[in-house]
Amino acid sequence: MSKVLVLNASYEPLNITSWRRAVVLLLKGKAEQLEFRSTEIYTSFPLPTVIRLRYYVRVPYKEIPLTRRNVLERDDQTCQYCSYRGDGLTLDHVLPRSRGGGDTWENLVAACVRCNVRKGNRTPAEAHMPLNSQPRRPYSSLHFEIARYVRSGRNQEWRKYAIGL
Repeated sequence: MSKVLVLNASYEPLNITSWRRAVVLLLKGKAEQLEFRSTEIYTSFPLPTVIRLRYYVRVPYKEIPLTRRNVLERDDQTCQYCSYRGDGLTLDHVLPRSRGGGDTWENLVAACVRCNVRKGNRTPAEAHMPLNSQPRRPYSSLHFEIARYVRSGRNQEWRKYAIGL
């Protein structure tokens, strides 16, 4: 049927689960329902879309590796200069490596070949090519999955709980 976003007691996204598992957590009193659809599962029990655990779960920090695939996923497979979507995207260093720019989340963006060549060995300001969004480190791998659901239009109510979307 649908997926449910599970939030920690502190309102940070923890997981995406099935609606059945979410209902079990609600019935056991381990979670509270924050968002729901008008569709009812049982009589007068609306279908949950976002639940929050009543207790805090400590999650160990796991750093997301800086890979080409993850940078393209973060940027939604879109050129950050001209908004081109498609095959053949490359990675561009916002501050070129020849000027001391490193391989970091904050310095790499997805770019089409045409924009990458046009920008060349300059900064976006020098090339008069502003970035569509400022590059940053993703908060968690769950960020990618939540972003996919929100962009697809399936779960718009998740947007306010997803950090940085």
